[in-house]
Amino acid sequence: MIRDFHRAKGGALLLGAAGPGLTGPFGAYGAAVRDDGDMEIEVLLVDNCAHEKAAVAVLRRALDDAGLKKAAFTTRVIADQAEAERAGFTGSPTFLIDGRDPFADPDRPPGLACRMYRTADGGLAGVPDAAELRHALEVSAGLEPGPSPSPPRPGDLSGG
Repeated sequence: MIRDFHRAKGGALLLGAAGPGLTGPFGAYGAAVRDDGDMEIEVLLVDNCAHEKAAVAVLRRALDDAGLKKAAFTTRVIADQAEAERAGFTGSPTFLIDGRDPFADPDRPPGLACRMYRTADGGLAGVPDAAELRHALEVSAGLEPGPSPSPPRPGDLSGG
């Protein structure tokens, strides 16, 4: 279920349609429709996620800091284990950029759980650091990345 729309595109709501070459609710969505640097960005959540507002805020900040102020994103609730497995969802919130989780841990199985992210000082937070998310967005958009966030660390953690 798509929970929210976060931008108008061409005067119409962006409905989180599939992607280039795929079919959405209004027909084919071709690559020519996408703006320069435009990406499919989605925040996956469990229902009533305690970090939903923080996730949306950190994503908006990272997009703005990357110069992607017009970029759209959707939020989607993952309702059950089967949907978690189909989406590769390993905890709430999960950020997908063009269908890829930039914070993925290949050893973590899909499931309905809270997700924790390591902070630069080694602590834990319910959302990733804005600089790390900005860096992932810049790389995916083909932009010249700004200063790199802290050195790569082991993946984030999921908790119950």
